[in-house]
Amino acid sequence: MDLQVVEQVARLNDWLAEGGVTILSGAGLSTDSGIPDYRGPSGSARRGTPMTYQTFTSDALARRRYWARSHLGWRTIGDARPNGGHLAVARWQRLGLLGGVITQNVDGLHQAAGAREVVELHGNLARIVCLDCRELTSRAELEARLTLANPHFAAEATSINPDGDVELDDAELDGFSVVPCRSCDGVLKPDVVYFGETVPADRVEIAFAQVEAARTLLILGSSLTVMSGRRFVLRAVREGIRVAIVNRGVTRGEPYADLVIDAPLGVVLPNLAADTDTYRFISP
Repeated sequence: MDLQVVEQVARLNDWLAEGGVTILSGAGLSTDSGIPDYRGPSGSARRGTPMTYQTFTSDALARRRYWARSHLGWRTIGDARPNGGHLAVARWQRLGLLGGVITQNVDGLHQAAGAREVVELHGNLARIVCLDCRELTSRAELEARLTLANPHFAAEATSINPDGDVELDDAELDGFSVVPCRSCDGVLKPDVVYFGETVPADRVEIAFAQVEAARTLLILGSSLTVMSGRRFVLRAVREGIRVAIVNRGVTRGEPYADLVIDAPLGVVLPNLAADTDTYRFISP
């Protein structure tokens, strides 16, 4: 780390030592686990608009295309393991430094690292919901059913997307079969919030409450391009809560932040976690 970043990390260490930090994490936290982010350091989108709720629910062909691609993509998402950033956040929580963990990610890696009571704003790809009877089932079970239903499906993914599907030529979709809900034959969907779908209000309120109770809102790996995450920064500013951002590249939260560290999370966060060994904790 260069001198400026070292000084910035030291400042963030002081804030972390005070406790009462609420984390808001984005796709950039999971890139070191092999899951790409949406925009990259330049801020430009890496791909077109992902699947929308309206398209998924109204177009059977689009659903088949999604499930074929997602069936391939899950092999990467399901096998991903927490990186040093996820482990650092879990460790801060065990040390009593955090007041909450909110994530925009759908990969479950915070929990895999040991974090508890994570507010998953956009849901989790490891869960499947029936749009008719609302039964929740595991992704592992669905993957087993899809594999049995498609014994000759041998398509190869060309690249993985952050929302768990892959780039795949439509010609390779021939013969792929989608399975219905095991209980009511209804339409199955990942238990995640698609574009055009609304984050459940109770989930948002819990997240707002964690922000409002914080000394510091710490953004990890989010460009804050969409309002889904940026609204928490705006709420923190309104409440007089300081905002710190660690992100590789541009972020729309910079005008509101008290501290912005443009550096790899895989370098910054483990250093912060190591430094907490010597902290003297201050009660909120």
